[in-house]
Amino acid sequence: MSAADNTLSALQESADFALAFRIRQPQPVQPKALLLLLHGVGGAESNLVDLAAAADPDTLVVLARGPLSLGLGQFAWFRVVFTANGPRIEAHEAESSRQTLIRFVAQLQAAYGVAPQHTVIAGFSQGGIMSASVALTTPESVAGFAVLSGRILPELEPHLAEPSRLTGLQAFIGHGEFDSKLPVMWAQRSDALLSQLGVAFSSRRYPIDHGISDAMQADFLQWLAGVFVPVLS
Repeated sequence: MSAADNTLSALQESADFALAFRIRQPQPVQPKALLLLLHGVGGAESNLVDLAAAADPDTLVVLARGPLSLGLGQFAWFRVVFTANGPRIEAHEAESSRQTLIRFVAQLQAAYGVAPQHTVIAGFSQGGIMSASVALTTPESVAGFAVLSGRILPELEPHLAEPSRLTGLQAFIGHGEFDSKLPVMWAQRSDALLSQLGVAFSSRRYPIDHGISDAMQADFLQWLAGVFVPVLS
């Protein structure tokens, strides 16, 4: 039996929700906050079980499954090809997943009684891309977002919210200095964009390749606790 079998619920699929998902166990009876975690391309929701397990017990942690199937146990938010000139994405799939996630966040908040200001969306790699895509276009839907070894899509620019709507948003950018999949310059670009938009953010680098190190996880959880201070204290 894997750790995910002990820590996560069975896969939940319902017409009431736009995506299939699992919930970190034990599930709080009356959650004070909501953390939505998104996996990377070719992964699955259980990939982030360690991150989910480390969150505050009063937080409802939901791990969503990407809508695109790439093979047995492999899912994605959009298809991407890594070229010498950088990643080339299926932009219409990324946009469809952005809209789906916006609906899904609202459905979770309504179903479990958690307010937007007590909600954070975060993800690894492509999951981080989608987290930023949701938060920076509908900042009223979440309190903050985290991009763990990911990037912010240049294709998102036409959909970005006005800076005046982004003033209450908080962000965390974590990236490996030796990332061979998404070079560290993507994190630098994220920092520059967030500064331009006036979004409060914390940005950290780690001596790793493409992944989530123990140090990155610890920094993310510390940042998350700061976002949730008013509700979890």
